[in-house]
Amino acid sequence: MADFEYVSQVDTEPLSSGPKPPLDLSHHFSRVTAARKASSMKEFYKYFLIPGIENLAGGLPNNHYFPYDTLEAQVAKPERWEPTPNDPNVLSDKLRSTSINAPDTSAALHLAVPHTSSSSNPITKIDLDTALQYGTAQGYPPLYSFLRQFTRENLNPNIPYEGGAEIILTVGSTDGFAKTLQCFSNAWNEERDWIREREGILCEEFAYMNAVQTARPLGLTVTPVKIDFEGIIPAALEEVLANWDESQGKRPHLLYTVTIGQNPTSGTLSAQRRKELYAILSKYDVLIVEDDPYWYLQYPSAAVSEAKARGTAIPPTISAHTFANSSGYEFLDSLVPSYLNFDTDGRVIRLDTFSKTVAPGCRVGWITAQPAIVERLLRITETSTQQPSGFVQSLLAELVMGPQAATAEFSKKTRAEQATFSGWKVDGWVRWLEGLRGNYERRMNRMCSILEDGRHYVKQGTPNKASESDWAVISKTTMYSFDWPRGGMFLWVKMHYETHPLWNVVSPQRLGNAMWIFFTLKPWVILVSPGLMFSPTEEIKEKEGYKYFRICFAAVDDDVVDTSSKRFAAAAQKFWQIKNKDELDEIEGTATARDASIEMLDLGMNMGC
Repeated sequence: MADFEYVSQVDTEPLSSGPKPPLDLSHHFSRVTAARKASSMKEFYKYFLIPGIENLAGGLPNNHYFPYDTLEAQVAKPERWEPTPNDPNVLSDKLRSTSINAPDTSAALHLAVPHTSSSSNPITKIDLDTALQYGTAQGYPPLYSFLRQFTRENLNPNIPYEGGAEIILTVGSTDGFAKTLQCFSNAWNEERDWIREREGILCEEFAYMNAVQTARPLGLTVTPVKIDFEGIIPAALEEVLANWDESQGKRPHLLYTVTIGQNPTSGTLSAQRRKELYAILSKYDVLIVEDDPYWYLQYPSAAVSEAKARGTAIPPTISAHTFANSSGYEFLDSLVPSYLNFDTDGRVIRLDTFSKTVAPGCRVGWITAQPAIVERLLRITETSTQQPSGFVQSLLAELVMGPQAATAEFSKKTRAEQATFSGWKVDGWVRWLEGLRGNYERRMNRMCSILEDGRHYVKQGTPNKASESDWAVISKTTMYSFDWPRGGMFLWVKMHYETHPLWNVVSPQRLGNAMWIFFTLKPWVILVSPGLMFSPTEEIKEKEGYKYFRICFAAVDDDVVDTSSKRFAAAAQKFWQIKNKDELDEIEGTATARDASIEMLDLGMNMGC
């Protein structure tokens, strides 16, 4: 063992009175990324903004020929949904109140993006002339400026390196991750390249497979790391990195992780665990790709509700963090913070998205990282997707910022019309996020409560002794178990096939497959995602994947949360009554089962929800 203790590069630098700049991590850039130059055409765009300039240089279509005069929509007030308490000890009626089926559209407001705004400030100029024209790759200036300020001042106000982070807009988190891989990974081919050149990526033991499937075609090794209820186990991460077998290629230099409401397990990584993992990742110079679409969906009631339902001790309340800078909002301060707030090295690349807060069809998100990394991502974006859809960006900008006073069309409206919509602003956006959390938290509690009541198979028998004939023998068998999600949109249910009557008759993998098919048959007719789909390796799929199902409580209607949860429990009860192997043959042999098995991988279950 070495007679010294590892310290990060940042710790070896002389002490200063202020924050230190982030590390130079350019040695991680791929060959293509390192060679990229700024787009010569994009460099012209800054000259387009000179007042009064006659632009004969760019290949831009005439904005007066755009066939859209306005974009208009009815939008919700940010107070549409009722929040739930931030304090886990305050389990008020708010957890049970308000329907989540029927929004009050009478309270909707009218939003309009005009064709032309007379504003000369590009940060506040929201109109179709600019939104539908070619623009800078970093994003539509009004939306970009709002998100940059929101990210730096409200979401992550405690980034420890000098100057703070920068952002760039993406076409959703899938696009953001693909560009991040392109930025930091060299494609590898076993027929052409030496094994010593092969790069790799780490992920959770069960993972969001769209990300894994993005990495594999590049030839990267995909190495899962053991997880527990929170997420990645520090000792397991250290074990993988310290004992890396170089015959498999280079030690992985990227970690892909979903830290809040992990997909599929719903694990939520505490601040203390993040510090422990960050220290290890810094030690081995691993970059952290933090994909957090569910960050706002953290459920303070889950631990208390779980304890009460199971008659166990209520866990102590632990503060999410104690940073110097507040976000300015009690709701945001109550949430477990991003890795960015511990990122002394500048090795975190965070993916955010509007998919879970507005709608997946927006296809708009953003990356937050140290400026040098964002600059390279900008170069990639300039020659690939460019900025997201102008239609969507302008609607989002108008939603959160509101119409500008200088807009010609707006100034022609009556005072009553002008007062109908002024934009949500940061206050309204945060209030909207609070309301969304409230609704999803209520759904989570409803599903968990029903599944909690049905997780045991209870059987009543007759005593063997005649003298005890007045007594009934009750046996209680655990069919499945789960943790109440502390965040996200999913329950991760473990089936205990070892208690099934056919455990020693057929393989456990066959029981898992038959159980999944059984759910789809009448009268149950429910579709859940099998754990096999989230298994990064064949070994995990064979040994562990068959045991689990992921259940999403987010997408279905309010009443279906109840009925589908009851059907899940009832189907498990019925399946545990099967004692004859022939009954499994019948389940697997139905036409419905055959069709379901064939189509299983094409049901959209790879999506975030």
